[in-house]
Amino acid sequence: MAQIGGGTGWNIEAMGSFVNVPEFFSSVYLVDYSPSLCEVARKRFDRLGWKNVKVVCEDARNFRLENYQTNTSPAQNPLCPSVPGGSTQQRPEHGGADLVTMSYSLSMIPDYYSVIDLVPSVLSPHGIFGVVDFYVQSRADFSFRNYTGGALGRHVNALSRMFWRAWFDLDRVGLEPSRRDYLEYKFGTVLNVNDRNKALGYIPYYVWIGCHKKLFAPPNLPHEIIERVDALATESPYLYPVQQGDASTRAVERLAPETRSKAFSSAVQNLSANLPLPSFFYQNHHWRIYYDDQLQKHTQFNDEYIYAFTWEDARVDERILRLGPEDKVLAISSAGDNILSYLAQSPARVHAVDLNPTQNHLLELKAACYTALTYEDFWKIFGRGKHAGFRDLLINKLSPHLSSRAFQFWLSKADVFQNKRSRGLYDTGGSRHAIRAMRWVCRLFGLRSSVSRLLEAKTLNEQREIWRQKIRPALLSKFVCNLVVAQESFLWNALGVPKNQLAMIERDHANSELVKGDRPVAKNTRSHAIWHYMVNTLDPIAEETHIAQDNPHYYVCLAGSFSRKCHPHYLAPEVHAKLSKPGALDGLRIHTDELDQVLARISPGTLTVAVVMDSMDWFDPGSPAAAAQVAKLNRALKMGGRVMLRTSALVPWYIKVFEAHGFTAKRHGARVDGACIDRVNMYASCWVCTKVGNLPPPTPEMDRIGGLEMPILTI
Repeated sequence: MAQIGGGTGWNIEAMGSFVNVPEFFSSVYLVDYSPSLCEVARKRFDRLGWKNVKVVCEDARNFRLENYQTNTSPAQNPLCPSVPGGSTQQRPEHGGADLVTMSYSLSMIPDYYSVIDLVPSVLSPHGIFGVVDFYVQSRADFSFRNYTGGALGRHVNALSRMFWRAWFDLDRVGLEPSRRDYLEYKFGTVLNVNDRNKALGYIPYYVWIGCHKKLFAPPNLPHEIIERVDALATESPYLYPVQQGDASTRAVERLAPETRSKAFSSAVQNLSANLPLPSFFYQNHHWRIYYDDQLQKHTQFNDEYIYAFTWEDARVDERILRLGPEDKVLAISSAGDNILSYLAQSPARVHAVDLNPTQNHLLELKAACYTALTYEDFWKIFGRGKHAGFRDLLINKLSPHLSSRAFQFWLSKADVFQNKRSRGLYDTGGSRHAIRAMRWVCRLFGLRSSVSRLLEAKTLNEQREIWRQKIRPALLSKFVCNLVVAQESFLWNALGVPKNQLAMIERDHANSELVKGDRPVAKNTRSHAIWHYMVNTLDPIAEETHIAQDNPHYYVCLAGSFSRKCHPHYLAPEVHAKLSKPGALDGLRIHTDELDQVLARISPGTLTVAVVMDSMDWFDPGSPAAAAQVAKLNRALKMGGRVMLRTSALVPWYIKVFEAHGFTAKRHGARVDGACIDRVNMYASCWVCTKVGNLPPPTPEMDRIGGLEMPILTI
């Protein structure tokens, strides 16, 4: 280990709280230019008895690790040829330090370019470079870069920039953005955090962890990583180099330009400009596929997910889909619950797609928790929705398994899990408005004791009695419907119901026997449509499913957490045991993009299942965009591949679009005559559309792909 600008050595001593420094490191080098500080450091380590710590009083620009290693002299080091006078012709491409750190020293070094240029020659091929320092920076400085670790909290307003820059100038500490910019240019970013020191006037500071811009080990050469991630994102076959010794030439398959992933395109652009790869390429896991977090289509969500849990019944999905080891699934992420249930069935691949980055942050957190945490910690975070030690777990155990953007997000949301005043995970996201509205209705009508009794009901008959006599008259009252539920803003913000889906509900209501029958009992109005939709949703749930024992979707709404008896499939101990095994999540790919954008880049004829939830309801009736998406589904699916969808309509208009584009459609559940089609029962029907024909031009079969000519790609 080497610490540049180590001062008095306090940081190295503090490191002893986390690792046994004399045993964990073979050698530690503290480099500082101040004789007085170095003397304090020597006395510190003499007092501690740490013989492996060496204090080097030297200009950091001239530091050469090999000069201080007892087993290697400059003349003996093949990476560093010597010349008379002891100088070197060139610095080695890498060194032997597994860890290099700079703690509040980069801002104090006048010639910081030379020092940053030095670090690659000190850092080992797989080494980590860590920096923590003060900074001020405007959004204009970094918004066009795709290789940073994320922009959350990075922008500092103009007043703070002027004040802190002037304040630190008094001590000759430079906060100009170029210091951090050059650091990020010279190295690959693994993780970074932008934060404020609240105890000291909200001083902006950052924590940055990086590695060599170019990775050295043969399995991790830049072109290998790019091609592998591209193949994993698009389902194209991954081909090893024709010439194993040539690191820059690959034989790659080119079906069509659009089958290249956006990750591949961004990586090639960065390499051609001598820039680091996007931070996603430097992660320990390649679950998360690159996306540009500065695009308006992602920022529109204001760093908030809508769903903290998934409104899809995984048990019904499993019964309908019956996934096997050869299946390749594409599904909408939502909160990730069903994605993890699919993975528990061991398909070959699961592509999770969501335009909202924070929904994928939630899925990524769950995947990281499977990998790094015990079942008890996992249960506290996602079962109870609270964990007093969440921040410590995030930093010490989960951070190596998260992308930089996901880590930033959850570090900023740590209070959700550990603040005593917080109600926990399931009181967050857009869907919290529905849960809070439920609590408001319970307080207004004095139903809290009735809800508690319902959650403790031992039998279905006991539950039915409580529902009919106490809860239903209040929750399904016309007053509540007109005041809250029928409002379009509530339907969108709390339940994620867009206007086109609302129109489908109103259309089915207008054509129902309730309105058009011989003896109509309802009016053709929005409030009546929503009220009857609620009745058809909730009555069968309360009458046919035992909420306390077997309906986690409504249990969490009423209780604010899950119970050991009633929880989603992914929270079962046996699922944790399975998905926490090494390699269990290797088939997961998380795409942050529109569904049609991902479909366009999936190799033709490779998917076997696509689960699009209710997303087709969002299209305008007769929209060309709907037909285009169905055509892309046809292209991506192999013959016999299936599309499973749920809809708020009994027979949605786009079923005919599927049938016109090479599919046959079969309804697997319809909410008529008080039927309960699953444990959510929020959708009017569930459909499976099976591909029976290709669209022109024909979808290529995968067994023919290997015979195509393989052009050469040079990076």
